[in-house]
Amino acid sequence: MDSQTNYFAHATAVIDDDVQIGSETKIWHFTHIMGHSKIGKRCNIGQNVVISPKVIIGNGVKIQNNVSVYTGVICEDDVFLGPSMVFTNVINPRSFIVRKEEFMETYVEKGATIGANATVVCGNRIGAYAMIGAGAVITKPVKPYALIIGNPGKQIGWVSKHGHRLDFKSADIAICPESGYSYKLHNETVSPI
Repeated sequence: MDSQTNYFAHATAVIDDDVQIGSETKIWHFTHIMGHSKIGKRCNIGQNVVISPKVIIGNGVKIQNNVSVYTGVICEDDVFLGPSMVFTNVINPRSFIVRKEEFMETYVEKGATIGANATVVCGNRIGAYAMIGAGAVITKPVKPYALIIGNPGKQIGWVSKHGHRLDFKSADIAICPESGYSYKLHNETVSPI
């Protein structure tokens, strides 16, 4: 780590001017951090990642290899972006029409996981601690703690903060097998109790 910056950047990483990077963050091979972006503390940004202008990344975020985080994306703390997952930022892109004024915001709430090769269509919000399965395509907002798979993405259940499937089949209370924490299902909304 550089004592002046207090974060690590591999020699092949490109970091533009006017970027904020938190302490203890690691930026790996062939990654490009573009101007006016903000990256929190203790993040791990893998190889061949692009962080576009004005992107906001919270603390403790892990971005795996080959991910492009485009303008309009905001990730809260402790988000996991799996290898080669994809964000979009224009709903109807055309190479011959400039639509930079039409970028749509995509908001990923605290602790959410987006699996490898998943695609998130712009303008959607991913709820806290949601789990998006590998290869899923998100075309609409995702509730907190929701488990989503498929193309288009379909909710097949709920997960705990620790990422385990919750069993609400016989009651409106479920217990995470790892943490022992309890969760309540009420009106198609899950909350810890």
